[in-house]
Formats: sequence, structure tokens, C-alpha cells
Amino acid sequence: MKRLTILIALIIPILLCTSWGFFAHQRINNLAIFTLPADMIGFYKKNVKYITEHAVDPDKRRYADTLEAPRHYLDVENYEKNIDSIPEKWNDALSKYGLKKLNTNGILPWQIQRTYYSLVKAFKTRDSVKILKYSADLGHYIGDAHVPLHTTANHNGQLTNQVGIHAFWESRLPELFSTRYNFVVGKANYIENTLKAAWRIVKHTHSLVDTVLTFEAALSASFPSEQKYSFSERNNTILKQYSIEYSKNYHDRMNNMVEKQMRSAILQIGSFWYSAWVDAGQPVLKNLVKQEPTPDEKKAEADTERKFEKGIPLGREI
Repeated sequence: MKRLTILIALIIPILLCTSWGFFAHQRINNLAIFTLPADMIGFYKKNVKYITEHAVDPDKRRYADTLEAPRHYLDVENYEKNIDSIPEKWNDALSKYGLKKLNTNGILPWQIQRTYYSLVKAFKTRDSVKILKYSADLGHYIGDAHVPLHTTANHNGQLTNQVGIHAFWESRLPELFSTRYNFVVGKANYIENTLKAAWRIVKHTHSLVDTVLTFEAALSASFPSEQKYSFSERNNTILKQYSIEYSKNYHDRMNNMVEKQMRSAILQIGSFWYSAWVDAGQPVLKNLVKQEPTPDEKKAEADTERKFEKGIPLGREI
């Protein structure tokens, strides 16, 4: 009884902002591989473990790099009332807002474009290590661009008394219901203008914010409060989470929104990978150069892993 009392006193609510949750990011990156054409899929399938496991590297870097967090979001309202008023090109946005405001309120669409260019360069140099690294990273950022709460200043419902809704939408719901989703999304397509494509994704995702918030607020107001949460024990710690019944009710009200966003993320990631390969001249993905990380790169990676395990993220929650 004493042990249980201590555990209950240490209840940790699963209400923290993460980024799709490790489960969803890894699932999305994994499935994106199967959208690729024959000339690419062999290389990616051979490295499916890396692409899947390293889908969460950008989240881990948040624990070591103060500049990482803003790469995952765009607080639209802190820039403009209308997202269409935000300049799409980085230099135009930099001139209008300044670097400090950009790094405070998020640079997600521009980060997608930057990572895309890094992937194109990796394909051109036929560097297998960097191809895998930037493919995994690009998948992560495109995945984030499909999460409505990554596109609003009210990113965790903190402005509307809905704290916890971020992880609820992007982690709890996929973990509970994604086994029912249809992830057959078709084949990757070539993207003519990847910056405009990134903005199209973000703009559509932002259009869903009101639904995400208002539907949960209405459900919370009508749902028996004692049935809203449930508790489970993990690693000798009691975790507080949204109950299955509450989660299902919210999930159903949104009419497959989470599934649709995951499906779109899978297809878009595959399409960005494919486009990068085409823009690099369609190199043969066999007998590639394996450029080992430098000692400094290895040290930075080990430092990131150590700080991630310590569990203190830098910058704003996302």
C-alpha cells in the first residue's frame, strides 16, 4: 500500500507535447518506403530499420540543440491572422519578421525545404549515410506538418483550457486506432515546387485546428468527468491518460481526420524522397559511397542521445 501511495503521488500525465509520438513517426516513415518506384525501393527497403528507427532523431535533437524546436512548428497566429499573408520564401519572411521572431514562432515549412535540399545533395554525392539521415529527418518534419497543433500558437490547448490535447491527438489516438487505418496510399509523385508543396501541406493542416479544438471542448463539456481519464502502470510509475471511451468518442467525431493526415503524410514523404532523387539526376542506388561520420559528428550524436535520455528538452514544447 505504501508503494502504491508513492506511485500515485508520482503520477505522470501523458499530456506532454511530443511530435506525432515516436510510434506514429516511425510508422509513417516505414510506410512511406512502399510508395517509392522500383529504382528506389530496393535501397530503402534494405535500410528500412534505419529509416524507421531514426524517424524520431529530430525530436531527440531537441534535448541538445536550442535551435531544433522551432523547426517542428509554425505558430501561424503569431505571424499573421491569415496564413496566406506569411511570405512563402525564407528571405522574404526574414526581411519581414527578423530571425528572432522566426526562431521563436517556428520555421517548419522552410525547414522542410532545407532538409529537402540536403537530401538532393546527398543523392548527388551518392553518400548512403547522408541519404538515410536526411530521408529520415525529412520524413519527420513532413509528418509534423500534418499535425494541426503544430500550426497554431495554441499548440497544447493552453489558451483554451485544453492542456494535453496535443499529445492526445498525435500520440494517444494513433496508438489506439491506427491498426484499423487503411495505409494503402498509392505511388509517390514528382513535386515540381517543393517549397510550395510544403506550404500547401501546412495551410491545409492549419485549416483543421478549429475542428481539433472545438470538437474536444464540446466533448469534454458533455462527457462524465470521472470517465475522461484512465490510469496505467509503466516502469513503476502511474501514468494518467485519456480513457479509451473518451478517445474513441473524440476520434469518431473528427471523422477519420487522424487517419487522413497519416495517409497524406506517408504519400507526401514518399513524394519528397522521390522528387529529391529525380532532382539529383536519378542516381543508381547501388554500390553507394558510405562516408562515415566524422569524430565530431559521432561525438555530437552521442551527446544528443545522452541528453535525450536525461529528459530535459530545450526550447518551447512542441
